[in-house]
Amino acid sequence: MSTYAIGDIQGCYRTLQRLLKQIRFDADTDRLWLTGDLVNRGPRSLEVLRWVREQGDRVVTVLGNHDLHLVARAFGTRAPKSRDTMDEVLEASDREELILWLRQRPLLHREGALVLVHAGLLPSWTLGRAGQLAREVETALGGPEAERLLQALLASRPPAWREDLDTEDRWRVAVQSFTRLRTCRDDNRVCEGFSGPPKRAPEGCHPWFELRDDHAAGVTVVCGHWATLGLRMQPGVLALDTGCVWGGTLTAVRLEDHQVFQEALADS
Repeated sequence: MSTYAIGDIQGCYRTLQRLLKQIRFDADTDRLWLTGDLVNRGPRSLEVLRWVREQGDRVVTVLGNHDLHLVARAFGTRAPKSRDTMDEVLEASDREELILWLRQRPLLHREGALVLVHAGLLPSWTLGRAGQLAREVETALGGPEAERLLQALLASRPPAWREDLDTEDRWRVAVQSFTRLRTCRDDNRVCEGFSGPPKRAPEGCHPWFELRDDHAAGVTVVCGHWATLGLRMQPGVLALDTGCVWGGTLTAVRLEDHQVFQEALADS
């Protein structure tokens, strides 16, 4: 029995299936951890969603920013973007079941010393506090407050994190951090709009994992979202977005021994 963590799929269904064949994924004994962004930009978001949903408890996937964008479009709180490739999902006969299933996915999943998120964790958050915030947002998104949450995410730039933020600001900072964080400042404010490699980060903006000390506690955060960072394996962080949808590779790492498997883009 093995557990494989896989980076951002983004609708690249054929590449995913080739990667699963390469790792000899056994649905009877193995498990998958997916870093989120199952959909969008690639051509087969519907096939990816249906396949992952069909796997049941064998697959754990956290929500990414593109997954949330799909949910918001289904609710009518977000307009389409020019590079969206999710109309097939929104027009599918099982649309409502797929959107509800997405709404019920976690933002953070933890098993022992391993933590799975899409983007990152703010430096000032303990793992316990991050878990509390994730559960709060998940409860809102999966329940009757979903539209209120999605509307709150449309508001202007989220504030810097403080413990005394009101509910909607707390949601906004939490979602921004779990699904969009790459670099941040010492005051815990996310450096918005930057998606380049760390060496090109604006002055005062640092990779979020360099400001945390998870490795000191023996914890590893497994994440994706940052394609220009590439595969990063170091104490405290395992970053897996290797830009498959942009012509790169889809990466899997076996969590038991950190063996790396990669498959070149096969979707068009």
